[in-house]
Amino acid sequence: METRKALGELLAHQKRIDRLAAAGGILFWDEQVNLPPGSAEFRAEQNAHFSELLHRESTLPEVGRWLDALEAGQDALSEDECVIVKDARREYDREVKLPGEFVARRSKARSESFHAWVEARRNNDFASFAPHLQKALDFARQEAEYQGAEDPYDFFVDVYDPGMSTAVIDPLFAELREGLKPILETILAAEDTIPPDLFRGFPVDGQEAFLREVVTAFGFDFNVGRLDRAVHPFCGGHPLDTRMTTRYDPDNPLDSLSSAMHETGHALYEQGLPAEHPGTALSRAAGMAAHESQSRIWENQVGRGRPFWKHWEPRYRAFFKEQLAGVDSDQLYRAVNRVAITPIRVDADEVTYNLHIILRYGLERDLFAARVAIADLPEAWNERSRDLLGYTPESDAEGCLQDVHWCEGMFGYFPSYTLGNLLGAQFWYAAKDALPDLEADFGRGDYKRLLGWLRENVHSAARRYDANGLARRVTGNQLGTEALLRYLRERYLPLYSA
Repeated sequence: METRKALGELLAHQKRIDRLAAAGGILFWDEQVNLPPGSAEFRAEQNAHFSELLHRESTLPEVGRWLDALEAGQDALSEDECVIVKDARREYDREVKLPGEFVARRSKARSESFHAWVEARRNNDFASFAPHLQKALDFARQEAEYQGAEDPYDFFVDVYDPGMSTAVIDPLFAELREGLKPILETILAAEDTIPPDLFRGFPVDGQEAFLREVVTAFGFDFNVGRLDRAVHPFCGGHPLDTRMTTRYDPDNPLDSLSSAMHETGHALYEQGLPAEHPGTALSRAAGMAAHESQSRIWENQVGRGRPFWKHWEPRYRAFFKEQLAGVDSDQLYRAVNRVAITPIRVDADEVTYNLHIILRYGLERDLFAARVAIADLPEAWNERSRDLLGYTPESDAEGCLQDVHWCEGMFGYFPSYTLGNLLGAQFWYAAKDALPDLEADFGRGDYKRLLGWLRENVHSAARRYDANGLARRVTGNQLGTEALLRYLRERYLPLYSA
């Protein structure tokens, strides 16, 4: 087959798969946002049929023939076209190894598992969820077996972050844990002057109105996006139809705000990806570490910074005049950046957050290696929590049931959060070096220069590079811990110095 014709066929096919996958994403979003409670079983069947359809279309024999022709004629391809072909081959070879009926059963089980998890967490009932979690682990092991993976867990790490492995992660996480120790010890030794009940009774309507103003200022395009409510915040959909969610608690207003800023980082990345060749490596994110780097920059380096609050504090007080009466600016800023041991990952401060990820990473590896059984997971979780955080969860709901990821079979995803923190800190200093007085922009509520820099340096690269390649391209350095530890020392030690 002639090379240019094969490329045209492949590009048209990948655009079609992109549109189909986006429809599946809306089914996922609707299940977590709008689904009537009695329709869960029906949706599980819908998901199964749709997943099988998408898998069948993704693995058509002619796709393999196009790829063969393109690889044979790669001398006639541009560098970017070779990137498209290489990524398409990786995806096709993985998908074609999976039987369609397996894909359908796995999808149905994930949907059932999600609803079981919601109930189990609400009722603090791990026993009711354990069979679903075991099934999710069994599906993951079987998928890795279909792929012929030498290390099943490494396979899933690579799914979420191409090119990444436990051999890379282990030393990074060990170095980070050691680097965090003196920072956390200094902070915990200082007196905590923030009243524990400072944030109480913040009306949900006011929370939502305020955060909508913030995410609009960041650059989220509501013309092709939405913000809704879900049990666990997420960003899904498609660059042309981006669906974000958050959640609200009158006694924890920072949760909705930080979650919204976090998901906006994901959304801005998606909305900033090149659109010329949809469904290809030139229009897809580099991986979840890159994705999390974007969400964590907007949530933390921007959203927890003093310049951000200098601009937004008057508006925040206008929404919550009564609740913030008697709270001065310094108290408010310290409360936003309060460091304390908490059992809940999504509520954790920046200093302790990565310890939560290290906990989950170790447990995932032990689950895959059968060193920890599903039945023993609650106690294993509590033991690791005591070791890493010095805290024993009071219930499974604030322990091993708190996260949505495992019920959806997302093993190997958790490391991406910390890898994203590392990458995000490196991007942060690179952006500050390139954009003089950047944080002064935030004090005026102006984020255009930062977003423009991220668009040019990160978003436009799409999937041409893996996480390490992207770090080298943007910062000149390999992925490492130095930038994140520097940032945490600079942000938090002054707040907790004597």
